[in-house]
Amino acid sequence: MSLRKYSLIVVSAVALLMTALMPALAPDAWRAALLGALLAAANAIAAYGLVVWSAGRGNAAFFRAVLGGTLARMAVVLAAVAAAIAGLGLPRIPFVAALLACFVAFLALELAVVHRRSGERLEARR
Repeated sequence: MSLRKYSLIVVSAVALLMTALMPALAPDAWRAALLGALLAAANAIAAYGLVVWSAGRGNAAFFRAVLGGTLARMAVVLAAVAAAIAGLGLPRIPFVAALLACFVAFLALELAVVHRRSGERLEARR
């Protein structure tokens, strides 16, 4: 799957989730949840981008991209969470709940897509 198609799926999932949550949340809570979901989406797209970039470049490049990218993404997400909670004064519960829920959902999606990609490459070698 291309990075563009993956990004479209992730952004569509955020749009659907936030549309469904709009009537149930107060405006401040909805904005906090939206920011959490967008942060998780950006993290997921960056992670998949690194996987796509490193595919076919050898094990060393793959591990550098994935492990180094994970460390960099963790630092960026931590800084963004601190800034959102301290600097913007967002409600914590909706922000963190949306961030964690979307992170887990996008991680599952990434694992499924990467597993499928690796299976297709194995079939092509046979």
